[in-house]
Parts: sequence; structure tokens; C-alpha cells
Amino acid sequence: MPRTPTPDEPEVDLDDLPDTHPPQPVYYAEQALLGALLLEPHRLNNVDGIEPDSFSNYAHGALFAAIRALPAPDPNQHAKDTTWLNAVLTAAREHARGLTASYLHTLIQVCPWPRHAPAYARMIETEHARRTLRAHAERLAHTATDGTLPHPVPTTLSEADALARAVDDIAARFPSHSGSLPRTPAPPSATISDNDEEAVEEERLLLATATAHPADVEQMRWLTADDFAHPLHAGLWQCLTALARRRAPVDPVTVLWEAQQRGLLASGAEPAELLDLLGAPAGSAEYWGERILQRSVLATARHVGLRIEAFTDDPATTPYQLILGSRRALAELSAARARWHHATSPAPTTTPTRAAAPPRAGPPRTTAPPARISR
Repeated sequence: MPRTPTPDEPEVDLDDLPDTHPPQPVYYAEQALLGALLLEPHRLNNVDGIEPDSFSNYAHGALFAAIRALPAPDPNQHAKDTTWLNAVLTAAREHARGLTASYLHTLIQVCPWPRHAPAYARMIETEHARRTLRAHAERLAHTATDGTLPHPVPTTLSEADALARAVDDIAARFPSHSGSLPRTPAPPSATISDNDEEAVEEERLLLATATAHPADVEQMRWLTADDFAHPLHAGLWQCLTALARRRAPVDPVTVLWEAQQRGLLASGAEPAELLDLLGAPAGSAEYWGERILQRSVLATARHVGLRIEAFTDDPATTPYQLILGSRRALAELSAARARWHHATSPAPTTTPTRAAAPPRAGPPRTTAPPARISR
């Protein structure tokens, strides 16, 4: 919403403001609703689902707050004078000094049908939901790329949770119905650039270290080929995981042979270069794997934020499509989140089992058949 004017700023008539940006349809819905309420204040009883901050125009929100705060006038008296309108203007001008009496009369004149006030309010509620969702999506995308955060993944996932709660809130206010996913084209996938030297180096170290310690590969099922920045590295990780799961010998030569069988050398990779890459282990495979997974989770979060932003920027996207598309996008992040928790959660400690207590003494048992009773 626009900022609140300072008290020392000169008054500005809203009718005199230059039209630098053509108003969106919701602007006219806001004018129509306010005109309906100014003309027939009792229509406020049929308006729900919106608050002053639901309006895209700050002055409109201030007017709505004033209308809602003042008792409705007597209809007959309201038709004769402007006492109530003057009171509304005075209350609203405490927060929006640019409002004028002439603008209130303009609102009344542009309202097509006061009885359509609930429909106008629903339009305002829809656009407010769109703006709310966009703000959350922007924060998610920004947080995912903020390199100053000490704990980027938890902070980013917290923003994703806030976005999910916003989606749930919108879903509660807009009943679901049959429909389709948004038709808005998805933005390019937010993958890690293979020009990122740090990311590429960490992937090389992981591949070499995992080749030297193949037993660690089986413990890293949380890392997938899609997490890698460089396609060749993704293919080599698939080679490593395939060999480890087959319990086949793992060393630079066997990985090279597996790479040849999978067609990786057709991309121009030289065998000697791959042997050099796989023969320089350093550190812990799990450490490098977590670094790669962290980049992947953050890239996924950024992509989810950008996708939802694209949905909200498309005026043809209905509230139900916003809900459906946002939940589908967040599901992708949930899958990455689950793998991150699997990778970073401490291994469960096993509690030693207590020795079974000896059986209590009881009457002797026998498997012999019961004796026959002679008659």
C-alpha cells in the first residue's frame, strides 16, 4: 500500500493526480464499492471478507475504515443532507489527507449499482489475496538467494512455511471447485549454473571422495543426480550409485567403464580427465554431499517463489488456480526438504535391549496325554 502522508505535506486532490499508471480493474471495483457504501451505507451489512488493508489504494482503505467505524445514518436523513458524508470525510482525512469532498461525490457517481456491493467486495478480496501471495513468494525467492544468512536452508524453509500458511488461508476463503492448473508459463528452472566454480569444485570433490569410500554412497540416498550443477557430474554420481547398489567393485577405472556404458563419454569427456577427477579425494563425502544438497534446496525454493510470482502476475489466474498451482509448486520443495532433513538429522541412537526376565516358577507342564480314568 502507498505510504502514509506526513502531516506537513500539502493536500492533494485525488482528482488532480497525474495518471502515470493506468488503473487496474480492481481500482474501479474499489471505487464502485465505496460509492455504494457512501450512497447506501446499510449495504455494509452485506460486505464481508475484506479489511482496510485489502484495498490496493491507501486512500480507499482509509475511506472504508471510516465508513465501517461510524454508525450508519438514518436512511431518510442521509437522503436529505451530507452530514454523515462529512463525518466520513473528516475521519478518513486523518489518515489520507488527499481526500476531498469532490472525490467522495465522484465515487458515488461512478458506482453502477449499489446492490452489487458484495460482488465488488469479492473482487477486492480476490486481488488482495493475489497481492498477499505474491509478497510471500517474493520473500521466499529473495531469502533463497541471500548469501548473508548464517543458516540459509532453515530460514528459507521458514519462509516457505509462511507461504504455505498464506495459501491455506486463501483456500479457506475461496471454496474449492473443479478447475485446472494455471496456464501461466513457468519461469526457467532455477538450476545452479555450471559456471559456479565453487559448486563445480565441490561436486568434483564429492565424486572423488565417494569413489575412494564407496561404502558412504549407500548412506547418501538423500542425494540425487538432479542436485548437481554439472550434467557430467550428475551422470557420474548415477554411475557411482549404480555400482554401489550392485555391490560391484568401485574405483576410478570401474566408474569410468560404467560411464562409458551409459554414454557419458559421448559428450566429449576425455577418459584421462575423468580418471584425474575421480582420483583426488579430500575430506568427507557426506560433507560435500550436504553442500551440494543445500544448493539444490535453495535453488528449488527460489524456483518455487518465482513460479508462484508468475501465477500472481497473470490476471487471468483465478483464486482456485492460484491455490492449486501454489500447492503443486510447494510440493516440489517439500520433497527437497524431506531429503535435507534426512541428510542433516542426527542418526538415531539405539537403546540397548534389556535382557528378557526369566520365566516365573509355576506348576510343571507335561506333554503327556492325560491318564485314562478306569470305570
